[in-house]
Amino acid sequence: MYLDASSGEPLLPQARAAWLAAQDAGWGDPARLHRPGRLAAQALDRAREVVATAVGARPAEVVFTGSGVQSTYAAIAGLARGRRRVGTGIVTSAIEHSSTLAAAETYGRHLSVPVDGQGHLDLARWADEIGSGQLAAACLQVANHEVGTRQPYEEAADVCRRSAVPLVLDATSALGRLELSAPDVGWSVLTGAAGAFGGPVSVGFMVLRRGVRWRAPYPVDDYQDGRWPGRPDVPAIVASAVALETWLTDRERVAISQHALIDRLRTGIVEQVKDVDVVGDPLRRVPHLLTCSVLYVDGETLTLELDRAGIAVSSGSACSASSETPSHVLAAMGALTHGNLRIGVTRTTTETEIDALLAALPPIVDRIRATLGAP
Repeated sequence: MYLDASSGEPLLPQARAAWLAAQDAGWGDPARLHRPGRLAAQALDRAREVVATAVGARPAEVVFTGSGVQSTYAAIAGLARGRRRVGTGIVTSAIEHSSTLAAAETYGRHLSVPVDGQGHLDLARWADEIGSGQLAAACLQVANHEVGTRQPYEEAADVCRRSAVPLVLDATSALGRLELSAPDVGWSVLTGAAGAFGGPVSVGFMVLRRGVRWRAPYPVDDYQDGRWPGRPDVPAIVASAVALETWLTDRERVAISQHALIDRLRTGIVEQVKDVDVVGDPLRRVPHLLTCSVLYVDGETLTLELDRAGIAVSSGSACSASSETPSHVLAAMGALTHGNLRIGVTRTTTETEIDALLAALPPIVDRIRATLGAP
């Protein structure tokens, strides 16, 4: 039972079939004028159209990168370089992905905005920081990658627009799952990762609005209009576009199913496990994520015991090289960082699997607590 979709959705069968077909077709170099090259260029154009339609952008604004993290680094570093005469401040929420926080610290003067106990951005503090002047960029997630809470990103974008501060919108946890196609939200750069919705993990997205003062922070060549270096991996990009199309086609059906599964899990954990706190907004959230903190239990031990029971979940920080690193997201929310359990249901997760987790979890928690001598 794979319930770790917070780390990424398993490769969709449709994406795998598209990737194999693209490999077999022998895609050429999209920069060449011969027929294989033209076919590759057409495939890239089609993939750009899919992404652009999903996020309310123009196809020419879509850049394919090597991962979501690379997209984040490139977006922030490029804005810092392009706006260095304006200022060096980079505003983020306190619960952004670690790559965003690292980039903000590396490429500018990082300004962190707090969140409440459910993970919602403090909009008043956000407005204060955005209005402080001398900023290179602001960065915000559509929804948090650990607890699933949706941010008021449209309101935050309006604040940025009024102050002429470019917003980097991290759509990784939401792309394909939430409606993001409104063309006038106000972000300047949008980032995402194909692995989050069942595409190859080697493909990321960086959508650069026309007119944004972004400058490539690395050496570039003629590919992708000088915005990302090197020949694109056409088969992987094609597979990513197919995966995204698959989500967009039946997004509402899958969302209803996943919301119901998470609600079932949220209720069951609270009812059957003592001294547990389910964190994040129970309503305004992405449909597939749930995080809880279990008192008197070590997170690593809990995940290993569940793994022995055939259930794959995760613990610790969702974006750390070591999964057991305490979560900065939970710490910023004021939640317990020790003994946390993070669950992400996939497109194919069933009620039977959720019930199996609910049956396995209470005795495992009791056994661990007894071993540790906890009350």
